[in-house]
Amino acid sequence: MAREALQRLTGNGNGNGNGNCNNDDCPNVYRTANGSIVVQGDVSDAFQPPVGEGLVEIPESVLREAVRALGW
Repeated sequence: MAREALQRLTGNGNGNGNGNCNNDDCPNVYRTANGSIVVQGDVSDAFQPPVGEGLVEIPESVLREAVRALGW
């Protein structure tokens, strides 16, 4: 799936406290066409996830921004 097919919910410089998000290199939350959520963040080594899964860390402020964008 290409990034262009996703609806970007965060990282547009409107609330996550990081004005450098226009380079696509910061934590973000996206929504797919079928309504599922995709997150982008720093790789975490908190524990070893099952094969085929990964862990990322994103700031609480980014999640709050995504919730606002979704109107939840």
